Order: sequence, then C-alpha cells, then structure tokens
Amino acid sequence: MNAVAQATPPAVEMKTMAAVAMALRDAMADDPRVVVMGEDIGAPGGSFRATRGLLDEFGPRRVIDTPISEASIVSAAVGAALSGLRPVVEIMFMDFVTLAMDALVNQAAKARFMFGGQCSVPMVLRTPHGGGLNAGPQHSQCLEVWLAHVPGLKVVCAATPGDAYALLRAAIRDPDPVVFVEHKGLYGAKGLVDRTAVDAIGKARIVRAGRDATVVTYGATVAASLEAARQLAGEGVEVEVIDLRSLQPWDRATVLGSLARTHRAVVVHEAVQAFGVGAEIAATLADEGFDDLDAPVVRVGAPFMPVPFAKSLEQGYNVGAAGIVAALRRTLE
Repeated sequence: MNAVAQATPPAVEMKTMAAVAMALRDAMADDPRVVVMGEDIGAPGGSFRATRGLLDEFGPRRVIDTPISEASIVSAAVGAALSGLRPVVEIMFMDFVTLAMDALVNQAAKARFMFGGQCSVPMVLRTPHGGGLNAGPQHSQCLEVWLAHVPGLKVVCAATPGDAYALLRAAIRDPDPVVFVEHKGLYGAKGLVDRTAVDAIGKARIVRAGRDATVVTYGATVAASLEAARQLAGEGVEVEVIDLRSLQPWDRATVLGSLARTHRAVVVHEAVQAFGVGAEIAATLADEGFDDLDAPVVRVGAPFMPVPFAKSLEQGYNVGAAGIVAALRRTLE
C-alpha cells in the first residue's frame, strides 16, 4: 500500500466518480505496470473526468490518449496485457463496446484457454451504461449480459462509491479480462469509501435483510429496490435486497441461501427484461430444484425496445420503485 493510502482515514465520503478516479490513481501508484488508455483521457479526463490529473501525475507513457477507434484501443490493450502491462481501457459509452467485440470477445476472453494457460490478459475495460440522462438509444444501453455470456470474461457493476473503489482495485489486480460497468446516473452519488478494503470479484452483498421476499439486483436499481423495500416495510412486509455486484461470476450461494429463507424472488435490472440476468437466475433456481417457492420468480426489467430519447418516454421506460413494488405484491398474493 502506498504512503497516501496509509495516511488516509479508513473511510471517507465521496462521489462515485471520485472513487473511480481514486482507485485508478492508487492502482497506478502501487503498480508501475498499470496504464490507462482511451479517448481524451489525458488533459480532459475522459467523458466524465475520471482520469483528470493522471496525465500530470504519471505522464504520457502511462496515460495514453488514443484515436477515436474502439477496436484499435481494445486491440492495443490486449497486446499490452499479453506483453506484461495491466491496461485499464475507458470506452466512453457501453454502446460503443460493440465496435470492440472482436478484440474483447475473440481475443482477450480466449487467450488463456487457447494458449493452454501459459498466458493471461490482465486488462480492465471501464465503460458507463444506463439511461435516465436523456442520452438517447445509442448512448444509454445496458449490454452487460452480452459480455457475461462470454466464457473468459468477468463482469462487475458497482452500485455505491465504496464498491466502485474496491471492485475496480480488484479488477485491476485480476489476472484475466474484467469488464467494469459504471452507471452514468450514479457518478454523482455519495457514499463512504474505505481505501483499505480488500474485495473479491464474485461476491454479492445483502444490503437489506428481510424475511418475506428476496430482490436480486445490481447497479442503479439497487437504490430503487431499497426504496421499494422501504415502502413495503410500512405495511409490515420485510424484503431482503441483494446487490449482486458481480454478474460473471455471480454469487449463487448468497442468492440461493436467501431464497431458501424467503421462498419468494424478484429479479430487477435496468437492462431489457428479455434474455437478461433475471432469466439466468430464474433458470438457475429451476436447475437447483427450487420447486417449493411460494410464488413464481418475477422479473423486472426494461421493455424490449430501444431507450427513448424524450424525457417523458424515458421515465416510463426506466425501472423504478413503483414497478418493483408491483412485482413484489404479485409474489406476495
């Protein structure tokens, strides 16, 4: 641990974006192999200013401004990782990951397997997803389930500043490629960050204990799920809320353990409902023999359509507490 981290109090309050920036700075200070790459990440600090100040501190050999070519950026990062560096790539919006799928899916994800475990690709791809900011259908998508479907990739998504810091540090330390998903709408959210925390990919967290039903969620819908739980608590219903934090691998033990207690499940995510994380969890419950639940598993997600640009339409498209409350009432009937 560097001297700055040792001198910092165990937990300080900051916004999510500041937590991401701090995780990058601390990782670069701790390990000279860590480099950051992306469009306008130097002096401007990237689209959301997560890398501002890193160029002055670490120089252009470790803070690498790239051309506007996602395919080239990720391809270069794969080569750098295979050569011994630990690159952290920033892709401005998750929608643009589509332009880098060959390097990410066909190269980074498969290198360890294809070379018989003789090499690895220790790279991180940071990218923001999600709606709520009227950014339109090409800048608001949640595509994390595409990447969670690919063997060889790990996918994490933080809901709090503390998890943003801890999970990003864990992703950078990981020997394999990790997609680190950030929600644009959470960049301004505040919370406590413990720079001494040691985290592990693949571990969920029960953020609210309950006995009557389980909500499994991640990212921005964690807050909406907690609000739904608070509303139902006024009626004497106690809802357990699980923040997955990691989508691939996901923490089956925590989810299945909760369902064994509550016997009711609602899975919530901002991505479209069809073929999503909720479908995988519902199928896993069937595979594991959870045929004694008190109600069918209910999924809550966005409708199967592009994200609307108009504010009024986007409000109806996004997953909120009201929809989660309605889903929980269905399980409790």
